[in-house]
Amino acid sequence: MRGVNAETQRVTRPPGSVVRRLAVPGGVLTAVVGAFAYVAAVDPNEPGHYPACPLFQYTGVYCPGCGGLRSAHAFVHGDFAAALGANAVAVAGYLVFAVVWTLWAVRSVQGRPLRLDPGPGLLWSLGALLLVFTVVRNLPFGGWLHP
Repeated sequence: MRGVNAETQRVTRPPGSVVRRLAVPGGVLTAVVGAFAYVAAVDPNEPGHYPACPLFQYTGVYCPGCGGLRSAHAFVHGDFAAALGANAVAVAGYLVFAVVWTLWAVRSVQGRPLRLDPGPGLLWSLGALLLVFTVVRNLPFGGWLHP
């Protein structure tokens, strides 16, 4: 039997297969680390480095992403309080990405696909949470959520 170790009766994998299975998760992680490295090196708190949010520029309304670059910059530099202050939803997104990427990498090593099937209830809840976050950060009492 090809690919089966007769002593243990387990299927052996070719040596390069784990590296091949980690290619896509590794590529995604490389892109994200590169983006965070750029934001860490080029401070978004200094004007002129990044374009302004068009929604805020023309309407004065903070979108759910406003402050995301400042949040990423503070997060990379270890200032988690400033990261939360700039955009708390973005920090939650960084942590969710880390967990999902780790699960993806582990399942890829095991040769099993990652199946994420969020139900409609979860998706509607996340949408409602983003809507509430956006509305509250634009109300007078939500000033603590301004970037």
